[in-house]
Amino acid sequence: MNKSLVVNESFVTPVAGEALPWMEADSPERNSSLEFSTAPLDFPINPWDIMLCMSGTVIACENAIVVAIIFYTPTLRTPMFVLIGSLATADLLAGMGLILNFVFQYVISSETISLITVGFLVASFTASISSLLAITVDRYFSLYNALTYFSEKTLQYVHLMLLGTWGVSLFLGLLPVLGWNCLDDPASCSIVRPLTRSNVTLLATSFFVIFVLMLTLYFKICKIVCHHAHQIALQQHFFATSNYVATKKGVSTLAIILGTFGASWLPFAIYCLVGEKEYPSVYTYATLLPATYNSMINPIIYAYRNAEIQRSIYVLLCGCFQTNKAYRSRSPSEV
Repeated sequence: MNKSLVVNESFVTPVAGEALPWMEADSPERNSSLEFSTAPLDFPINPWDIMLCMSGTVIACENAIVVAIIFYTPTLRTPMFVLIGSLATADLLAGMGLILNFVFQYVISSETISLITVGFLVASFTASISSLLAITVDRYFSLYNALTYFSEKTLQYVHLMLLGTWGVSLFLGLLPVLGWNCLDDPASCSIVRPLTRSNVTLLATSFFVIFVLMLTLYFKICKIVCHHAHQIALQQHFFATSNYVATKKGVSTLAIILGTFGASWLPFAIYCLVGEKEYPSVYTYATLLPATYNSMINPIIYAYRNAEIQRSIYVLLCGCFQTNKAYRSRSPSEV
């Protein structure tokens, strides 16, 4: 018997003359949300689950490289890289969670393991989103307090942010495992079983709070960058083309960061608030899959574009780094 997250009846091919256990007409709790099923493995694998597993595989591979590079490179110990490492670790765990969810879904029939997997995914994605907020805060302070940024106190603040980020993420991930689930009360289920409607509402609301905070901070960052560019222009008595290009590039980068984050997570967060468990599960899959892409794009935006990480990857893969090639350390505001 297999207890797994499955889609609605459009993906299931029934055996002739046999009724599917989870589609009985007299079941008052039948719904089309992602749910645990006790049907035997006599149906094709859901293609949505395959895509989620493939997404998790790419996410895990991308971020494993970033984690390894930061861990084994002694020079990458500044607050900026500590936060990037936290983001990569969270995304790595999220990718592994998607892979494990696929394995447990179609191989192991354990309600306890399924609950743990769901909690693991909630904690991982929460840590990923919270790490993005921590990186945004770090970028803001690197510009607002540029003179005192590279101090011991900054590293202490970063460690406190990471402690709060992972503490809250672990707490939210443990809630379904410790009892805040709908296994004993199917009427309270959300679009993602076994999470309750109140649980996903809390998670979605938390996302919107983080998104608004990031939007506010990046708006302030844009103001600071434009102000600095204006001050340089006044000192030089004209607005140099290089300054204009740098300012435009910085604003464009911020727009890409926010646009990617919003486009990935907003559809799923909104659907968590407005969706009902009776809705076809294809809607849940169609909004959840783009959300996972954010963890796929994060290492490209925050890690692989960084010159020092590029150098470390070059040394690791090629072993032929030219020591006379100049790389300057970049501040968080340039990443």
